[in-house]
Amino acid sequence: MGYINELGEKAKKSSQTLLRLGTAQKNHLLKQVANHLVAQTSYILTENLLDLENAAANGITSIMVDRLRLDANRIEAMAEGLRQVADLTDPIGEVVRGYTNLDGLKIVQKRVPLGVVGMIFESRPNVTVDAFSLAFKTSNSIILRGGRDAINSNKALVNIIRQTLESEGIDPNVVQLVEDTSHAVAEEMMQAVDYIDVLIPRGGAGLINRVKETAKVPVIETGVGNVHIYVDESADLEMATKIVINAKTQRPSVCNAAESLVVHEAVASSFLPKLEKEIAKVHEMEFRADEKAAAIFEHSKPACEEDFATEFLDYIMSVKVVSSCQEAIDWINTYTSHHSESIITQNLKQAEAFQDQVDAAAVYVNASTRFTDGFVFGLGAEIGISTQKMHARGPMGLEALTSTKFYINGEGQIRE
Repeated sequence: MGYINELGEKAKKSSQTLLRLGTAQKNHLLKQVANHLVAQTSYILTENLLDLENAAANGITSIMVDRLRLDANRIEAMAEGLRQVADLTDPIGEVVRGYTNLDGLKIVQKRVPLGVVGMIFESRPNVTVDAFSLAFKTSNSIILRGGRDAINSNKALVNIIRQTLESEGIDPNVVQLVEDTSHAVAEEMMQAVDYIDVLIPRGGAGLINRVKETAKVPVIETGVGNVHIYVDESADLEMATKIVINAKTQRPSVCNAAESLVVHEAVASSFLPKLEKEIAKVHEMEFRADEKAAAIFEHSKPACEEDFATEFLDYIMSVKVVSSCQEAIDWINTYTSHHSESIITQNLKQAEAFQDQVDAAAVYVNASTRFTDGFVFGLGAEIGISTQKMHARGPMGLEALTSTKFYINGEGQIRE
């Protein structure tokens, strides 16, 4: 039996034991894991330092290192995330609907676990804890395959979780880490249809596309964020400047950071110089501009077609000037990755048209796209942000990790 099949068999068995746990037991376990993470901060940081040293040796950019780095505050944030998930309503067993049909059968549709969730992700160790918390709260087992750049951090975090599970008399195999980070083993995981019920890739476009193209296991697509902000002709330019700077520079390595700027031609000549000046006070920025925008910027590079479709994850931004809100909507729908998009406007009609017509999981009016997040949306932790339209869309919280089952009770009915 192959490595992934061994993990899968353990996960399948352990998922059955989770069905016997009540909500109170699950909540207690999550709070215990939170306490143990904080108590073992030194151990986690020692292991994380090994990953940071390897990253430096491998020439990983400072922006990507930021995704990898842990500190006491980030560990406390992971613990707080666990506590928040513990405080959320458990969706398992929730009655979606109930009725009696014409044959007198009493039919109830309830929320149930998916079973075994597989997750392939990059860089960010906090994903390990977030994913576990959501899977466990919804009575799913989970197999985690992080990137090699975070392997020591992920081992430490999973060790603490498994030790806590064991101490509470719960099968530790409800969470397992794939310690072999080779592409061959990742592909094994993508083919493990006998053991994994759903696979969630979380990372850059390369990872997600590889999983979509290779996997036989059902996939929930997440994460790639070619995020646009459109500054309309009626926009408050002070507000627009503040929002664009926040969306682009606050944390450029995340999927809800803005990558593309679209500006109405009526305000371009006043807005773009203002933005260029103000954003430079925060961080040096490279604008890749179309011809109209390039003529206005003091410093920019000409944009090519690929730039308008790229998730840069860096201090780089594509810029397009348009002549109408409808042109902006059409442009965004051409290049969107269906993640998050925003319009800055004082025109209610334009705002409504933008929100109705733009094809994305989260569509904002007069706000930064950085808010697309499970915590912010009140979902507790998130396992990813789905850019699909089936089953789950947007930040994926507890409900996204459930399916439904029909419970039918009769009194001897037979079908004639």
